[in-house]
Amino acid sequence: MNASLHLAFEKTVAGATVLRLRRQDPPWRVIRAFDGSLVHLHNVSGGVLSGDRLELRASLAPETRAVITTTSATRVYRRRSGADQSQSSAHFELGEGSLLDLLPDAVIPYADSDFAQHTSVDLSPGATLLWWEMLAPGREASGEAFRFARLGIDNQIRSAGVPIAMERAWLDPRERPLDAAARLGDCRYLATFYVCRAGETASAWRRLEEDLNAIGNRLMENENGVRWGVSRLVQDGVVVRGMAVRGAPLSAGLREFWQAARLQLTGERVSPPRKTY
Repeated sequence: MNASLHLAFEKTVAGATVLRLRRQDPPWRVIRAFDGSLVHLHNVSGGVLSGDRLELRASLAPETRAVITTTSATRVYRRRSGADQSQSSAHFELGEGSLLDLLPDAVIPYADSDFAQHTSVDLSPGATLLWWEMLAPGREASGEAFRFARLGIDNQIRSAGVPIAMERAWLDPRERPLDAAARLGDCRYLATFYVCRAGETASAWRRLEEDLNAIGNRLMENENGVRWGVSRLVQDGVVVRGMAVRGAPLSAGLREFWQAARLQLTGERVSPPRKTY
């Protein structure tokens, strides 16, 4: 199935952000939008099926704000014999002074799935991005932990046209087992959290890096089997990496990092978006 979803967030005369739905092909659905700026994405087919090619595009006009999340995890199902690799692409364009919280649920590649995910973000001057991702192992109770065929991840963030983050991974657990000590070891869940603002000062990023590292150290002291690390990007951002034996503490940690970064960058206290189910 080939399907596209195009979203545009625009600003009204009164200063509110509204959502304009430019295109919506099945199985994509925008389930709900609260005040025009909180959007829940849903794949009505229940997940990414063999051979699917799904596209998401979202643009934020200058000075708009949006929160994009999902109604549930992205489940990637097994590849049928002879079918093409399933693919998902997403591109986000953030206008000057806009803010995007991109907070999807985990990606779960099931046994024998073959999936590639491509995501790119372009930040205009003054635009802010807070984006987390999480990878789960599959149906552990059925003995399917990391039994997918292949998983490709390609993430890129550009700030005012300058690349500040490029992440490319090609996971093939049949050739290179992920439970090897040099890879994930006993961990089963991975997380990444990007915090970016085009044009923010280096001193602000040093301060945020220190604060987030302090949170990570505290979380590791309080929870066994969790590892966190924080690093500044080449400019205009920081990245947080996490890995854990269980998913719950990793999800809780992502929320805490997000809330702390949001408070420091915007002065606002925030809560995770309410789900629709």
